[in-house]
Amino acid sequence: MKDKFCLDLTLEDLELWCKEREVPKYRASQIYGWLSSGAVTTDDMTNVPKNVRALLEEDFIFGGFELINHLVSKLDGTEKFVYKLYDGNIIETVAMRYKPGISVCVSSQAGCRMGCAFCASAKIDFGRSLSAGEILAQISVTQKLLGERIRSVVIMGIGEPFDNYDNVMRFIRLANDPNGLNLGARHITLSTCGLVNKIEEFTKEGLQVNLSISLHAPNDELRKTLMPIAKAFSIEKLMKSCKDYTIATKRRVTFEYSLFAGINDTPECAKELVKLLKGGLYHVNLISANKVPGTKFQSTSPSGVKQFRDILESGGINATIRREMGSDIMAACGQLRRGTIEAERC
Repeated sequence: MKDKFCLDLTLEDLELWCKEREVPKYRASQIYGWLSSGAVTTDDMTNVPKNVRALLEEDFIFGGFELINHLVSKLDGTEKFVYKLYDGNIIETVAMRYKPGISVCVSSQAGCRMGCAFCASAKIDFGRSLSAGEILAQISVTQKLLGERIRSVVIMGIGEPFDNYDNVMRFIRLANDPNGLNLGARHITLSTCGLVNKIEEFTKEGLQVNLSISLHAPNDELRKTLMPIAKAFSIEKLMKSCKDYTIATKRRVTFEYSLFAGINDTPECAKELVKLLKGGLYHVNLISANKVPGTKFQSTSPSGVKQFRDILESGGINATIRREMGSDIMAACGQLRRGTIEAERC
C-alpha cells in the first residue's frame, strides 16, 4: 500500500528505490530535481521514461496540491494560495514581497488544535498534520507558480509546528538540502505558541533556524484568556525554556505580541512585559491585531501601538512594529483558515 508522499523522498531514498526497482541510479537525481522544482505528478518528468514513471506511481503518492483559490491583495500585492491535498484536506500558503525578496508563510497542519481565542484557524475542524514533503511543496509549488525564487520561509501558517514536531524537523532538513531547494537554515523561521517541552527538544537539535514565540500577554492570568496552552505551560516555564535556548544556541528569540484594544495593550501591560524580558537575548514584534470574523477582538490604534513600543524601548527592550500584509484577503497573522469561504467574501 502506498503510504509515502512523493515530496517526502530524499535523494538517498530515491537512490535506494532505484536499486530495488532495478532502475539506473542516475534517474534518482533526475526525479529528485523534478520534485524539488515543484512537480507533484510524473507528467512533468519529461526526461524520465514512462515505465519508470509508472513504477513511481505504483510505489508513492502523487497528485494533490490542486490550486483551488488564488487571491492577490490590493493593498500590498501579497498572494494567498489555497491548495487541496491528495486526500481532500485544504491548506493555505501566503507569499509576501519584501525588498530582499519573497518570503512564504507555510502551514504545518490542516487545522489547529491549540484553540487560541483570536485565531481563525482555531474556529475550524482539525484535519491532520502535514508530512514533511507537504510542507516542502508549499515552497516548491508556490515558487513554480510565481516564477520567482523564494528567499525565506516562515512556518507561521495554519497549525502549530511543534504539534507536528518530527515532520517539521524533517521539513527543515529537506529544505536545507543542497541537492534540493538549498534554502539556508537562517532563512527559515519557526513560530510556536509555546509548547515548552518541544522548545527544550528543539534546543538540542542544533539547527540555525530562527525561533519565534507567540506570547500576546505579559502574565499567566491574561494569557490564559487568550491561549489555552498557557494552562499547560506557565510563563515562568516558557521563559526558562527560552533563556536556555539562547544560552545553548547563542541565538535570540523573537516574541510575537498581537495588540488587542483594551485587553493587552495598556501601558501597564507594556511595563510588565519590560520586566519579563529585561536582560534576555530577545526581540519583540508588535502586531496590531487583525480582524477575524466571529471574534470579539479589535485592533489597537496606530498611536496605541506606537505608545506600547515606546514603553518597551525606553525599558531597554528591542521592539519593532511588524508590517501586516494581505489583511484584505484574510492572509495576515491570525486570519488563515482551512478553507476558502472567508477569503471569497473579502
